[in-house]
Amino acid sequence: MEFEEEGLQPVSPLGQYFANRVLSVSNLGVLEIEVPIHELPVMSLITNVFLPISPRFSSMMVETRGKKQWKRVEVELEDHVYIPIFPSGLSLASYDRYLDDYLSKLAVERLPEHRPLWEIHIIKYPTTSAAGTIIFKLHQALGDGFSLMGALLSCLQRAENPSLPLTFPSRKRSSQPRNKNGNFVTKVFSSVYNTISDILNSNMEEDDQTPIRSGNDGIEFKPIAVSTMTISLDRLKLIKSRLGVTINDVLTAMIFLGTRLYMQEINKSSSEARGTAVVLLNTRMLGNFTSVEEMNKPNSKLPWGNHISLLHVPIPKLLTNSEEQFPDNALDFVWKAHKIIRSKRHSWGIYLTAGFLEILNKFGGHEAAAKYIRKSLKNSSMIISNMIGPVEQMSLANHPIKGLYFLVFGSPEGLDVTIVSYMGKVRIAFKMEKGLIDPPKFKSCMEKSFETILKASENNAVQNK
Repeated sequence: MEFEEEGLQPVSPLGQYFANRVLSVSNLGVLEIEVPIHELPVMSLITNVFLPISPRFSSMMVETRGKKQWKRVEVELEDHVYIPIFPSGLSLASYDRYLDDYLSKLAVERLPEHRPLWEIHIIKYPTTSAAGTIIFKLHQALGDGFSLMGALLSCLQRAENPSLPLTFPSRKRSSQPRNKNGNFVTKVFSSVYNTISDILNSNMEEDDQTPIRSGNDGIEFKPIAVSTMTISLDRLKLIKSRLGVTINDVLTAMIFLGTRLYMQEINKSSSEARGTAVVLLNTRMLGNFTSVEEMNKPNSKLPWGNHISLLHVPIPKLLTNSEEQFPDNALDFVWKAHKIIRSKRHSWGIYLTAGFLEILNKFGGHEAAAKYIRKSLKNSSMIISNMIGPVEQMSLANHPIKGLYFLVFGSPEGLDVTIVSYMGKVRIAFKMEKGLIDPPKFKSCMEKSFETILKASENNAVQNK
């Protein structure tokens, strides 16, 4: 049953770019539940808590004269909630494999377009990570990761005291030395150079085929493998303070170094291969998550919707095989990550690319813009996306949440790295092209990368005393 036609609302341009025949991107939020899932009032939670968060959750996407619009509909809850049945009495390791296979199945299935673009999957079987698992599958057209994380947090409560609000880690940066010789003209020329570089690299050059990139077509429709690792937020802050960089710089350097280590271990000649990471940048003003009500206010500084841009960041090359020089090389990855990301943020390419997409949309329709984005992603080796989660433990209807991570599905690259902080820890999830990347070996290289950067930062701090 549908509501009246006059309720139509336009889908944002970015929402249209990510929801069409060319490109259909979804986000998965995976909640690891600390206790067995028995008496969870799913339907009442959806009706009374989830659906009121945003009218998009009660709307389907329709197309009128080439433009996509949101149309309010009556939600049939049974069509959106899934409780899969696995064999009973298996080991935790066996249920790990069932969960991995289930995630791979969700990755290749597009959300049906004839109903609102979300699903909830409840896994009542224990794994080595949790007593049960709840999966939210939400289409990118509904909103970006910031919006959808805000929506998810609106469904959850602070575990030890639901009456208190959740809090988030401070965004305060380490003190960094300023460049006293810098001047306005230098900054302008730097911005122009970075802008030209961004535009040239965003779509024209294709990365080499490597142990992390097959270059095959239709990767988004093929099985995936998922692996995760956890790092102490305090240890990341320690590196940050020792080196005077940001936590994002440290994480990006760790990912780049770990990736190069893996590539070299599989194929030494790939150490010279071209590799690019697409970093998803939140273009809102910096700030912590706010209430959905605040997001939906006119002129909100942190508005609901899709407010992201794609930064194309070259993956630095591993310059040495020497164990003695390796720590210095590891710090080089941190300095390069810091320099590159900082320069990209000050590039005008973000805005010019957005303008170019608008021109493509105007003259070729949203699928023309989607083809440009898809080619840009396919030509790259990986995507990196991160979000900040709460400091305190959360619960869903008295079910404490032990851990969480998120994944991005439907894009044509073979490796995605997604990062979220929660309860003083940082959870990193790797979504990999199955059969190409070895998950245990890749994770091991990431762990070696982090430990090497941590040790190198300690040596650097001692030397600079």
